[in-house]
Amino acid sequence: MAEFDVNEEMVRKLAELLDETGLTEIEYKLGDHAVRVSRNASGQMVASAPIAAAPAPATAAESSPAAASGPRSGAVTAPMVGVVYLSPEPGSPTFVKPGDTVSEGQTLLLIEAMKTFNPVRAPSAGRVVEICIPDKSPVEFGEELVILE
Repeated sequence: MAEFDVNEEMVRKLAELLDETGLTEIEYKLGDHAVRVSRNASGQMVASAPIAAAPAPATAAESSPAAASGPRSGAVTAPMVGVVYLSPEPGSPTFVKPGDTVSEGQTLLLIEAMKTFNPVRAPSAGRVVEICIPDKSPVEFGEELVILE
């Protein structure tokens, strides 16, 4: 097995991103190598470099029947890890609310990642059935954000 040199600067940046976003875990993969930085219950950060090409153990969420079947029909999922903002600025009305009709490409919410606000747009026209996450909450890649029908 090839030796894996840990890039300390990258680990520090991942740890800073954990603090900024309030996430408990972040993983960065490049080829067969991965670095995971996580915060345990006591708030202490831990960095680990998993064995190359070894499958990661399933988390409770991944092993649940809902996770196995994937996102619900009409779900708009997070394209990245970050913090969700439901309105364009503090005190402004939200981009959308349940019951609203949206057009394809309309901004549904923002995800802040690395101090950049990224719009999440409606992939198709439809009606907002549910907003799955509260304002200013951290989200993981692939997490359901909004359900459209």
